[in-house]
This record gives sequence, C-alpha cells and structure tokens, in this order.
Amino acid sequence: MINTDPNHKHTYDAQGKMTCCTQEEKIYTKAGAKELLKDGHSHDDGHDHNHEEGDGHDHSGNGNSSTLKMFLPAIISLLLLLAAIVFDNWIPQSWFTGWVRIVWYVTAYLPVGFPVIKEAVESIGKGEIFSEFLLMSIATIGAFAIGEYPEGVAVMLFYAVGEVFQTLAVKRAKSNIKALLDQRPDEVTVLENNVPKTIKAENVSIGAIVQLKPGEKLGLDGELISETASFNTAALTGESKPDTKAKGETVLAGMINLNTVAQVKVTTAYTDSKLSRILELVQNATAQKAPTELFIRKFAKIYTPIVVLLAVLICVVPILFVENYVFSQWLYRALVFLVISCPCALVISIPLGYFGGIGAASKNGILFKGSNFLDIIANIENVVMDKTGTMTEGVFKVQEVNIKPEYNKDEILAMVNALESQSTHPVATAIQQYVGKVNHEIKLNAVEEIAGHGLKGEVNGKELLVGNFKLMDKFDINYDIDPSGIVYTVIAIAYDKKFAGWLTIADSIKEDAQVAVKKLHSMNVKTTMLSGDKTNVVKFVADKLGIDNAFGDLLPEDKVNKVKEIKNRNETVAFVGDGVNDAPVVALSNAGIAMGGLGSDATIETADIVIQDDKPGKIAIAINIGKQTKKIVWQNIILAFAVKAIVLILGAGGLATMWEAVFADVGVALLAILNAVRIQRMKF
Repeated sequence: MINTDPNHKHTYDAQGKMTCCTQEEKIYTKAGAKELLKDGHSHDDGHDHNHEEGDGHDHSGNGNSSTLKMFLPAIISLLLLLAAIVFDNWIPQSWFTGWVRIVWYVTAYLPVGFPVIKEAVESIGKGEIFSEFLLMSIATIGAFAIGEYPEGVAVMLFYAVGEVFQTLAVKRAKSNIKALLDQRPDEVTVLENNVPKTIKAENVSIGAIVQLKPGEKLGLDGELISETASFNTAALTGESKPDTKAKGETVLAGMINLNTVAQVKVTTAYTDSKLSRILELVQNATAQKAPTELFIRKFAKIYTPIVVLLAVLICVVPILFVENYVFSQWLYRALVFLVISCPCALVISIPLGYFGGIGAASKNGILFKGSNFLDIIANIENVVMDKTGTMTEGVFKVQEVNIKPEYNKDEILAMVNALESQSTHPVATAIQQYVGKVNHEIKLNAVEEIAGHGLKGEVNGKELLVGNFKLMDKFDINYDIDPSGIVYTVIAIAYDKKFAGWLTIADSIKEDAQVAVKKLHSMNVKTTMLSGDKTNVVKFVADKLGIDNAFGDLLPEDKVNKVKEIKNRNETVAFVGDGVNDAPVVALSNAGIAMGGLGSDATIETADIVIQDDKPGKIAIAINIGKQTKKIVWQNIILAFAVKAIVLILGAGGLATMWEAVFADVGVALLAILNAVRIQRMKF
C-alpha cells in the first residue's frame, strides 16, 4: 500500500522490500482504494490481508485466477437474480412465493451485499458514519423493505461489479510504480576468493565484489572494476538507451548489465542505495496533496451527511403537502436519491488521477514529491534555469583550435597535451580529451605551474607556455588578437618565445537544450537564465538557445533577488538547477526542479521535482504531465457533478428509478476512473 502519512516509517521484509498490504483481492475494495489514495494510513482493522500480490512480485498464472476470484460473488449473485426474474415473469413456479421468494432474493443479495454492509459497520466503528457503504446498505435494504427485491439485488450487484472494475483500474494505475519496486534483485552473486557465491543482497558488505552476468540487474550501488560495461538504466532514468561505463565509474542498483560479465565493488549498503531513495520518494509521493484533492476530501465529508438529511426530508416532508401520500413511493424516491448521492467518482477518481500523473512522470524519469507539485507545475509561467549542469554538460570541451600556419598543428598540440598532462585542472582534462593519448616520446623539462596563469616547460630545449594571456604578458610574448572579443575561455600557446596560437575551451550545450526551450515557448512559458558565469558567456549561451532573458556574474543572493523580481510580477516560477548550490532560489520558487543525474543524492532531498537523467527536455514533459493531470481531474469533477445533479433532481421528482441511480453512481465512477488512468497511456 502506498503510504501517504509523512510521519509513517516504512518497514522492510527479509528481502529489503517495503512491506505493503494490498486490498486487490478483496471482493469490494472501495475501502482499499481509499486507503491507497485517500489517507494512506495503515489498514488496522484487525483483519489479515496477506494476499498473494502483496509483495509486489508478479506471480505467474495468479493474475487471471485473482480477477476471477474478485468477480465470483457477482457471478453467483447474477445467476441467482436471473433465475428469480425468470421465475417471477416468464416461468412462474408455484413454490416460488412467500418466504421462499424472499429467501431466494436474500441469498442472491448476500454475496454482493454482505461485504458492503460489513464495510459500513466497520466504517461506523472507526467514526466514519456517512460512507458510501452506509448509503448503499440503507438504499438496498430499504428496497427490500418495500418489496422491491429485484431492484435491491440489482443495485448492489452493479455496484459490486463497478467496485471490481475500479479495483482493476487502481491496480493498473499502480503498475508503473510496481515495476519500479521490482527493480532490485533479492540475491546477488559475490566473489569470495574468486569463487562465485549467491547470497541475499541485504547481507552484502561494503567492499565486496559483485559479479554481474549479461541480463542481470545490479542489486547494490558500486564502482565498476571491469574495464568497461554497458547498462540499461531505465529503472533510474526512464529510458532504456544503453549507457557505457568505464572502470572506476559509479554504477547503481537497478541497472541491467547488457553485454559482458562485469565486476562491481560495492560502495553502498542495500537499504541506502540510490534506487532505495527513489523508491521511498515514490512511496511517499502522495503525502503532499493537491489543493483540488484536499477540497474534494473536505467536500465529501460535508456533502454526504447533507444528502442523507435531504433523503430523509424527501421521504417525510411530503406527508404535510401531498394529499394522496404513499409512504412506500416517497421512500423509494429517497432511496434512489441516496444511491445517486454516493460520491464514489470524486473520492476515488480524483486521487487516482494525481496518482496516475505521478506514475506517468516516473515512467518518463521524472519524480514528483507530491500531487500538489503536479498542480503547481501545470501553472508555471516562467522557467528560471541555471546554466552550468542544467542547460550545459558541466564538462569543459575544446571548441576551436587556431594554430598559426608557420607551425605544425599536430606537433604543437602534441606538445601542449604532454605539458597539460602534468596538471589536474579541468582545462587540462579538456585538452587531453581533444588531443588523445599523451605522446611520452616528447621529453619535458623544467615543468612549472604558475598560479593563476598556466604552465611553463621546456621541449627540445625551447620554452613552451600554455595558459591565459596574463601568462603571455608575464613572459613578454607579443600576440595579435584581442582576447576580450572571444566569448569562450581562451588558452594561449607560445613556443620558443613566439605566439603560436590559441584554443578555446567551453562547457558544451546539452543536446536537447535548444529543443527544450522551444517546447517551453510553444507552451507560452517564459524562460530566464541566471548564472554566476561571465555575463558575455551567459548571454552567448542564452542567445544560442533562444532564452528570453539572461543574467550573469550573479552571486546566490543576486539570483534570489532576480526570482523575487519575477514573482513580484505575479508570475509563477519554476527554478531548474542542481538543487544544492541554488538551495535559496529553489526554496523561493513555486516549484524547484533538480537535475538529479545518476549520482546526485542531495538533489533528491532538496527539490520538489527531480529529473533523473539531467535532460532539459524533461522540463517541458513535466509541465505537460502536470497540465494533462489537471485537465483530467477537472473533467472528472465536471462529469460527476453534472450527471449527479441532473439525476438527483430527477430522483427527487420521482422521474428516475434505481437503474438511473446506478448509472449516476457506478457508471459515472467507472467513466471517471477510466478517464483518470488514461494518462498512463499518453506519450510525452
């Protein structure tokens, strides 16, 4: 069961899985659905609900039998009801009269009616007097009291069938989350003295070596000690695109090894893994309710007792005004009114709509920390974003190489690469990645790193300088370019006391960054970039991406002030960043979105929404999911209120029968449920 009590602590079974109590195999699971989607508290009614699907595993062959088991009482009731109707209308039987007829209909009623009456009694015991279970019980028992046996059975039968379909809908909505819950294998293979041994994942100690065969899922976070391996990271990012890891890189629980046998050194305990954190986040995702959801919950508590009072008045008050008052007729109208009044469609479909939105988002590698953020993100008017690590890769790369024609370009670059290999600066890493392997035949002498300037060394007895233009000035090297006119970071090169050329280094823009901005603009969302980087660099990147406004050279407090300015214009703001360095801005914004990546644990703790694969394109997808969820929720609200209002008026006026009441209750609830789970099928 998805826990939504923020004070509740999860418990784990022997395999480290969060223990849940599912209601899916109860015949009528409105209560179970409510527990799942309404208040999320532990089901503490004294009953044992240890069902076969409670552990989240897919027990092959049990699905069909479980569904049949849910429908069985309804099938029994339907067969008995049909036989009774035949005896009443087409093949009259002399014995089918009096008490025999009553007992027959009662027998037909019990398989579908008893569980509902039982739930009504239990709800009253918990202090929830005015539940839909009580309304259905009063309505159908009242139908029996006035001799409307077939309708009494039929109403409860259709209600029961509707409940089963709603249960199946809830089960479907949970499928994405269940798939996520199944990503951690219970057992792993560890190497002890180079001998493979299978043990439970929870018993693996940090530092152990795990052996992973092709097709196997990694059970714990660790460091790859094989030279290279490819992984499917769908459990963490929502995408199955292979991700190739090199020796020393971090690999995470839930990743699937694709090609060769790989070995991983465990670095994190089983219950502290990245996937465990994500699972806990998803488990608690409904803890923070959307305003619409909270309103409907409060509304239902007021609405139901008012309707019960109105039903009593419909039955009793006409005796004062109607000349030929017949108690059974007005009681029938009151009972119809009660059936119509059940707030099933609202109580179940609206939370399910938000739950479906959270599930759809997680399927796309986006984690919402609550349904309230689905509402907030749907109304975002301005997306404010950081530059480095959000719209750019956060990794420096060589952009341009300009070597003067009198020099051999390859020779100069080889010497520069050899000299830079003596440094750990990000610039050195970028140059090494661009040039390739270091040529160790190049003999370096007198290598010196000059702080704030660059590197100096000797190659073939000649001086080699690699650094900024302050380094050139320091050694009186003449150059014929204006470095202030170059946007990117410039690395100047001098060889044998002469200026030999320069390189430009920059943080490369993410592949989908430009598309992401276009998508946001197509949704009428403004874009703003805030960064501590140089203003000309920030403006250059913003212009390249088509971002509306850009500001550079900002301290954290400057970013806060900029966001305040935007909010003072009454615009709702989402801030996208790393979720840690920009914590003040994240707190100030209406919705904080973190580029979580595969290794950033802190962002999961700080942001409201986490994009797991760091792709800016997911920002627009998150907003779209929020908009679609809100749209579906309001469609359900309007549908439920419109149909119920019409049939309530007709019922009070005696123009609607129990059959119209069933449609208004169960029919509308089913339509709303089907509409709510529709988001699971949408492509974003």
